[in-house]
Amino acid sequence: MKTTFQDLISSGKPVIADGAMGTILFELGLTQGDSPELWNVEHPDRIRNVHRAYIEAGAQIILTNTFGCNRYRLKLHKLSDRAIEFNQAAASLARTEADEAPQPVIVAGDMGPTGSLLKPYGDMEFDDAVSAFAEQAGALAEGGVDILWIETMSDLEEVRAAVEGARRAAPQLPLVTTMTFDTNGRTMFGVTPERAFEVLIGFDVVALGGNCGNGIEEIETVVSKMHALGKNAVLIAKANAGVPHLEAGVPVYDAAPSDMGRYAVRVRNLGATIIGACCGSTPDHIRAIAEALK
Repeated sequence: MKTTFQDLISSGKPVIADGAMGTILFELGLTQGDSPELWNVEHPDRIRNVHRAYIEAGAQIILTNTFGCNRYRLKLHKLSDRAIEFNQAAASLARTEADEAPQPVIVAGDMGPTGSLLKPYGDMEFDDAVSAFAEQAGALAEGGVDILWIETMSDLEEVRAAVEGARRAAPQLPLVTTMTFDTNGRTMFGVTPERAFEVLIGFDVVALGGNCGNGIEEIETVVSKMHALGKNAVLIAKANAGVPHLEAGVPVYDAAPSDMGRYAVRVRNLGATIIGACCGSTPDHIRAIAEALK
């Protein structure tokens, strides 16, 4: 069922976002080193099934299968020339499931980092990053997404490049941004939640917050610190399903659905409006979050 981001937020109730995509795709047969984005064209039915499972669990925001779908990340799989194709396909798949959902659902075009470091830390030029993000944002918009969702960022300059690229290619779409504070409460680049809040608010995004990282408590701290700086800001909490440990070389996350339900209530009380999950989560975790928030 079609709706808008503003309609979801203005309800005054917590908004449920979806959970992990990669975690589920590995369960469905994706192997290490393969491109998840290639599945948008080779296994579209499986991607749609993941979206449908999250919607049935209660998700009101679903993210496209495009986290690594910029030309630089796809270059690792020798697929950089198919970025537009993959993004458009992913957006179309999510759009179909959202439109067929019995409850109002919006589609967020997922935009993750390039995987390269901007100068002076690396050799990527700022304008090249902007161009890559613009290419991705334009394709996602063409595929029918409702918003653009810039996530799992560590470098504020890369966020700025993503925002500029998104606004260049799809100025009509609202933007949300989240960063990952996985290094002693800061991002890998030393950015604190407070500093992130100050800068991201300046980008005129409609929502911001934290995702991924080192489990539940880390995201709770991020939300608390950001809420202290802006009581009216729309904050996002998308924690991993606990902290992973390796079993036979495979990361296994330790948070049960009931743990994520309790986390959802805590981050809501701390000031989060949009609540979902990240790595290691499944539709069962999102169902527990939705039930707890009722």
